Amino acid sequence: MPKKLDVEPSHLKSHLGYHLRVVSNAVSHSFSGKLASLDVTVAEWVILREMYSYKSNTAPSVIAETTGLSRGAVSKLIDRLLHKGLVSREEMNKDRRYQEIKLTKEGVRLVPKLAEIADENDSHFFSFLSEKEKNQLRKTLIKLTTLNKLNLNPIE
Repeated sequence: MPKKLDVEPSHLKSHLGYHLRVVSNAVSHSFSGKLASLDVTVAEWVILREMYSYKSNTAPSVIAETTGLSRGAVSKLIDRLLHKGLVSREEMNKDRRYQEIKLTKEGVRLVPKLAEIADENDSHFFSFLSEKEKNQLRKTLIKLTTLNKLNLNPIE
């Protein structure tokens, strides 16, 4: 006969992480689907948006640092964006290790459209909250991110 546990384990839905994951999955899945209609992944959006902040050429290593992604991951994403014509790359002195990248005109035009999709996606999920509630949620999430030293951009 199995031994009876003295303490009942916590219920799945009693965890904040469970509810956070449910919301996060829904928001992310919706956003991913909307980006797919423009042939862009969430990871590519992260790279494109970071590159948009730079008005001139930048190094992939800078993008890796600002996104928290590995240089290898950034390199693969840039290769995909090159193939799609959204970024251009200039290799310095014929040495692939030293290169600069920038958004193409098409990439520059696309980023505001993608940002609008992100804004609309947020509005869809969070418009039920008052501005005060949204600000408090943002502050709480930023606090948790900071205190737990979570500095990676969510790309999945």
